[in-house]
Amino acid sequence: MPATRRTTLAAAPDDLSVLEAEARRRGVSLAQLLRETVAREAAELRDRHRPRFGIARSESGAARAAAYDEHAPVRERAPGR
Repeated sequence: MPATRRTTLAAAPDDLSVLEAEARRRGVSLAQLLRETVAREAAELRDRHRPRFGIARSESGAARAAAYDEHAPVRERAPGR
């Protein structure tokens, strides 16, 4: 498990009661439920704010790969292009 950072959470008692009940239902601690919730929300925010790039369409090649995988390698341009 990656390193974690402790923090203090302030929440309405009714909200905490719902979360505590869900943690009991799942058989996990409230802390574990909160870690999962924070991780899920952070992942959604990262995905939503991930930079988008590209203005062209391609059925094959580097442009298509880049459109689906931002870490895909970009081919070198041929000399004279």
